[in-house]
Amino acid sequence: MNRPFIEARGVSKFFSGVRVLTDVSLSFESGEVHGLIGENGAGKSTLIKVLSGLYRPEEGTLLVKGEPKVIRSPSHAAELGVGVIHQEFDLIPQMTAAQNMYLGREPAGRLGVVDFAVLHSNARRLLEEVRLSIEPTTLVRALSVEQKQLLAIAKALSRDAGLIVMDEPTAALNGAEIGRLLDIVRGLREGGRSVIFISHHMEEVLEISDRVTVLRDGRVIATRPSSEISESEAVRMMTGRERIQKRLRSALDRTISPGPGKPAVMSVKNLSHPKYFHDVSFSLRRGEIVGMVGLEGQGQRQILRALYGDMRASGAIEIDGSPAAFKTPADALKRGVVFVPEERKEEGLCLRLDIEQNVTLSTLKDRSAAGVLKLGRAAREEVRRCMSDVKLSTDDPSRMVHSLSGGNQQKVVIAKCLACKPTILLFSEPTRGIDVGAKEDIYLLIRALADGGSGIMVVSGDISELLLVCDRILVVHAGRITKEFEAENADREHIMRAMWGLEEALIDPKGVSGGQ
Repeated sequence: MNRPFIEARGVSKFFSGVRVLTDVSLSFESGEVHGLIGENGAGKSTLIKVLSGLYRPEEGTLLVKGEPKVIRSPSHAAELGVGVIHQEFDLIPQMTAAQNMYLGREPAGRLGVVDFAVLHSNARRLLEEVRLSIEPTTLVRALSVEQKQLLAIAKALSRDAGLIVMDEPTAALNGAEIGRLLDIVRGLREGGRSVIFISHHMEEVLEISDRVTVLRDGRVIATRPSSEISESEAVRMMTGRERIQKRLRSALDRTISPGPGKPAVMSVKNLSHPKYFHDVSFSLRRGEIVGMVGLEGQGQRQILRALYGDMRASGAIEIDGSPAAFKTPADALKRGVVFVPEERKEEGLCLRLDIEQNVTLSTLKDRSAAGVLKLGRAAREEVRRCMSDVKLSTDDPSRMVHSLSGGNQQKVVIAKCLACKPTILLFSEPTRGIDVGAKEDIYLLIRALADGGSGIMVVSGDISELLLVCDRILVVHAGRITKEFEAENADREHIMRAMWGLEEALIDPKGVSGGQ
């Protein structure tokens, strides 16, 4: 067994007298990838903040390389060799890759002036180590999400980090990018570094980790070799519930599948954009969930935005057989079309407002007179109904949204959409960055909305998610719909091949029937 780089013994943390970590004892060994899993609110983030010096525990001891330490601050943690790569990168877009890596620690010459030759040489060596093929002088704002992720790893290595914490490192990456990142993680392990890998994607955690620790309600439920724990067992320990597939399948068994006779609530013909997509045609029936998938940059997300009036495109859209020309999202809302964006914090929520204020944002025009907002009893009851429908963990509409977990924030976005009483819902990455329990709630909610007669589209990079929840799956390649699958007869391999354009199209790209 390798020596632990950092170890927690009996660590507990309190907020306002409430325990959020209870007697946590864990070791993270050098030359090991240690998976850390648990639902939102299980204590993962708090534990990482304790290890990185942002919080100090009220009870227990931390040991770094076998020596007891009081980690005073994040900068002190960095000096001790702890590097944290957050889901939202702490990179400065206007600065170069090299400047970001050595910010505040730039090599200087005799007169204290930055020695750019040494800076760029050191940065280039680390960029090569993480297989990031860019110049040290490249501005961060010009980088892709994958490149920023690798740059964040290089930045941690620049401080000679012996422990690297990766918080949801694959959340915004596609299949090929995820594979490359996992190869980098394996290289870090082979180099003797300790890696804490936090992800809601169970298959990734089990694939890359040597050991896995499950947290629930601030306690360590189990730590086991990844080879000795199954996905279903891990989910059961995290949630205390049966696997999501069983519950969802039970719900689906009670659902009448939308047949060819169901009317089309939306018909799309020859939708085109000069840059992103071309001749896109399909229909969406009432009570149907249609998935759309493609490699990153193939146009699937832009198609969804065009359907919502957030992007101008040529072609024809019909709602319930009537032409719909959406110049703005407000036009789409008038016709009962709502959009749940993939970036909930940037596009879906006002984090400094409470739940009630967020839920009513899309219906303010209906609740104001002479510029004065009036929120009466009926409106407040509607807010509470929407909160109940999405199974928010709180029944307090005055709760500030920024204080909620990622899963509950996503539910607030959906509740805001439900307040508009939509007939068509467009979801972009509906479960990105949320835990398995919240995913289950959202899958069941999507299915319930379809059962209620809504037409639903889901764009997701998670093929397993689409196979689980959708009736049909459309594959987008090079801006065109190239293949259609009935979900019950589809499998991951064939969908992946279609995403890469490796099979002949099974459909005419100019016309996906879907009941047209």
